[in-house]
Amino acid sequence: MNDKQMMCAIEAILFAAGESVELNRLAQALDVTAAKAEKLAEELMNSFNAQEHGIKIKRYRDSYQFVTEKEYADQIRIVMDLNRNKPLSQAAMEVLSVIAYNQPVTKAFVEQIRGVDCSGVIGSLTVKGLIEEQGRLELPGRPLLYGTTENFLRCFNISSVDELPPIPSQEGKPADTAETPSEAQE
Repeated sequence: MNDKQMMCAIEAILFAAGESVELNRLAQALDVTAAKAEKLAEELMNSFNAQEHGIKIKRYRDSYQFVTEKEYADQIRIVMDLNRNKPLSQAAMEVLSVIAYNQPVTKAFVEQIRGVDCSGVIGSLTVKGLIEEQGRLELPGRPLLYGTTENFLRCFNISSVDELPPIPSQEGKPADTAETPSEAQE
């Protein structure tokens, strides 16, 4: 197979899969190295996405997938009779942010940052497929470590957590030199 045929094969695989396909699986299917498969997949993605289509190819970590363009979401929902999912609560967004920016983290770490129990929120984010268990910490009790999933990347339309916006710097005084309420009244 020449490069053009292999790119067509990648396109067909991504279309047929309906979900993301890992780079090593593409390489295996094409009987090429992972580096060659990545070069072909990137070339296909750049070529395909440069054209005007209702779908595009998106990379998530080391996987590729066909995804729809955001601007056609309403029409897709009508045809597929999809209802919008209930948006995440403020607590869920806070927990998700702590995990996304600091992963992998333990539940205790998230609770220390937030100051409240996060068991229920972590459970619901796991059920929604936005976070997952990513091993255990080598400490007494071996607490679970949590990190974001490929579904998280898909939902936030980013390719990796490196694309998350920077955390805004704290404006004003640092927390350890903040005024007490009595000082502020003087």
